[in-house]
Amino acid sequence: MNFAIIECVNGSFTVRAEGIKTIEAAKTQYHGRCQTLWNAPDVLSAHVAIVNEQLDVVEGYKEYIHHEPSAEA
Repeated sequence: MNFAIIECVNGSFTVRAEGIKTIEAAKTQYHGRCQTLWNAPDVLSAHVAIVNEQLDVVEGYKEYIHHEPSAEA
């Protein structure tokens, strides 16, 4: 089975990675991407998920990331 990492960041959809052959490799990429988005000051909202070939979320790996807009903006 093939896996993909999909995301929607500030309203823009992206297939971040595709053709991932193992769930372990998909999980590693997923966690790295989530960490990056949690630390990105320009991200107001994001969803990241691991999906399979039927676009089903795999093993519940879907995360919602939200930051309040800064008062400086």
